[in-house]
Amino acid sequence: MTGSPTVRDVAKQAGVSVATVSRSLNNQPGISQDTRQRVFNAASQLGYDLGNLRQSRMKRVMFLYRRQAQTVSGNPFYSHVLHGVEDACRAENLGLSFSTVSSGDPLPELIARQEAEGLVCAGYFEPEQLRQIQGLGLPTVLVDHWFPTLPSVNSDNFGGAYLLTEYLIKQGFRRIAFISGPQQHYSIAQRLQGYRHALLAYGRSPESALEVSRSPLDDEEGTDSAVRQLLALPERPDAIVAYNDATALRTLRICQVLGLSVPHDMAVVGFDDLASASVSFPPLTTIRVDKEQLGVRGVEFLLNRSGETTQLILPVSLIVRESALRTASSD
Repeated sequence: MTGSPTVRDVAKQAGVSVATVSRSLNNQPGISQDTRQRVFNAASQLGYDLGNLRQSRMKRVMFLYRRQAQTVSGNPFYSHVLHGVEDACRAENLGLSFSTVSSGDPLPELIARQEAEGLVCAGYFEPEQLRQIQGLGLPTVLVDHWFPTLPSVNSDNFGGAYLLTEYLIKQGFRRIAFISGPQQHYSIAQRLQGYRHALLAYGRSPESALEVSRSPLDDEEGTDSAVRQLLALPERPDAIVAYNDATALRTLRICQVLGLSVPHDMAVVGFDDLASASVSFPPLTTIRVDKEQLGVRGVEFLLNRSGETTQLILPVSLIVRESALRTASSD
């Protein structure tokens, strides 16, 4: 070997990943004592300077949120993600800054002003924005989004939508609709695919008439028009899967204004399990997403990256409440 040994040399010598070397030498949790000792032995054998890794450790993280109609503080989903990022940064003694960005914002300049050493990008970002970010060469993790050349942390959007649709089918609902949004949003596209696959798994063919989009995305009127479009069908649905809780809660209100009883005339389910889902009337059946954990794991990816593109999918759970309970009177 020529030159000073690197982290990759230590990883090869110990037979572990670069991420495991980093976590072992920085005494981070999640590594067995045997593995940790093997890493230290390999580093010692190679003459690796243990100060190198610690000196290069990240010190400042920047949280970027793609602004829609709401800021981070006004968005009940991403505000929880930010809390998770904040908790993880505090535990790791990392500085944290955050900024909302829009299409056309000069991202390189914005990031440079904050002196960020790592980026957590939450929500949808346009491909060109992500290419700009990649060009900076900073460790970057996407949360609630996906791009082929960047690490990402997502909830199980596909599986959650499958669980919701399967539950409605087993409850006896026959015409199950889906209110969607822009398909360039990774989580929305995955939820639509989960809905479709559940129908197919139970011998039902997806119907284009039962798939409508909330447009404009950031306006409640988008939900209003989507629901009215479904109710105007010659054979209207008896259940609606909304791609998130905000849309589902608005759907509940519209159905009630129009004289429909939920769930007797129409079942409604959402996704995310926002705090408002449990106190709506009726309480909303939904998918629980550990929003804080999305942020925590995003920071972990930054600190323990192995240089390989990785996608982490966090599990979700079905929360059954009154908005989708099939009763004898509704048969």
